[in-house]
Amino acid sequence: MNETIQIGELSIQVSRKNIKHVHLSVHPPDGRVTLSAPTATRLDVARAYAVSKLGWIREQQQKLRNQARETPRQFVTRESHHLWGRRYLLTVAHADAKPHVRLDHKRITLTVRPGCSTEKRAEVMHEWQKSLLHEVVPALIKKWEAKLGVRVKRYFLQRMKTRWGGCNHLAGHIRLNTELVKKPKDLLEYIIVHEMAHLLKPTHSERFMALLNQHYPTWREARAELNELPLSAEAWKK
Repeated sequence: MNETIQIGELSIQVSRKNIKHVHLSVHPPDGRVTLSAPTATRLDVARAYAVSKLGWIREQQQKLRNQARETPRQFVTRESHHLWGRRYLLTVAHADAKPHVRLDHKRITLTVRPGCSTEKRAEVMHEWQKSLLHEVVPALIKKWEAKLGVRVKRYFLQRMKTRWGGCNHLAGHIRLNTELVKKPKDLLEYIIVHEMAHLLKPTHSERFMALLNQHYPTWREARAELNELPLSAEAWKK
């Protein structure tokens, strides 16, 4: 059962889990706050803990507000775009042919039909970015299936507003945010490992943390780096 703690204008979503200690999290991009508590924790105890951490919560939310945020992309020539953690300049070319994208060592060339709308350019770029993810994700999944002793039945790529990934442990499916194509590949790998670990431990329990510590000991650094990188200006659907 999910409950909510209200402290002034701050709403904190509370969830009960089979864990030993209270965990407080501030989530990008909007500073949403959640609190995970052991099943038997009284709500007033959870509230007192949250109140004691108000300074830390405000500090984390301020960091998110100050974090670099991409301006909306217009998909025009000389606009900068990121791919695997590197910055590229975009060139837009026109041809009466099927739209396509080409990458060289410094430049992304987007070829579209004359008069193509910004929305269509964005769609072509997004489909190309998904194709790049499809080129690397299966090998990473296979690598970690062997290490973790699990099997991913299917993976999905989608735009997500507040999460880098997701897992349906009952179906054996994982989901990855298509924004990950803009980040360094090691951060994509971290998210894949994180979601695949949920196939073994569905919640963020201490046993889940121990699993990450065992197989991906730098996961905290990876998570911090991922959340410090520029946020997209687009309002992704969850």
